[in-house]
Amino acid sequence: MAGKLDRFEKFVNSLSSWLNWIAGVGLVAMLALIIADIIGAKLFKWPIPGGIEMVGFLGVVVATFAIAQTQVLHGHIEVEFMVTRLPKTAQKAISIFIYSLGMTLFALLSWQSFEFGYTLQSSGEVSMTQEIPFYPLIYSMGFCCIVVFLVLLVQCIMMVIKVKK
Repeated sequence: MAGKLDRFEKFVNSLSSWLNWIAGVGLVAMLALIIADIIGAKLFKWPIPGGIEMVGFLGVVVATFAIAQTQVLHGHIEVEFMVTRLPKTAQKAISIFIYSLGMTLFALLSWQSFEFGYTLQSSGEVSMTQEIPFYPLIYSMGFCCIVVFLVLLVQCIMMVIKVKK
């Protein structure tokens, strides 16, 4: 069982790392687009058409694709000042409960993202300036939520194993 869990954890962590790499590329692209837009607008009086729109899309990519790796690294804000005063068993039980709530949240977010993406795809909704379809971005958000769910699942299972020991 431990070997399978280790392989699953390694898979989920590498998937999270890959998504984080995409977020980094999106951040660099966002920066380059902003610089090009500013230079074009100020020096040549020719801003990039739909630049603000594309920066918004890239902002969504940066934020959603980085969530899973941030969870792998335990980089999200945790308020623990009350929990640290409890016995270790209670702390672990609370952690398992919090992981379960997080898994529920990200399962619902993923489900609703896929449903909303399908609605946008069916209606043909596109952005105003560049007419870029929204649904691929929404589907990618749903996929990222699935990966966060898997990260939380692995962390929850690891905590359950710690409680049993």
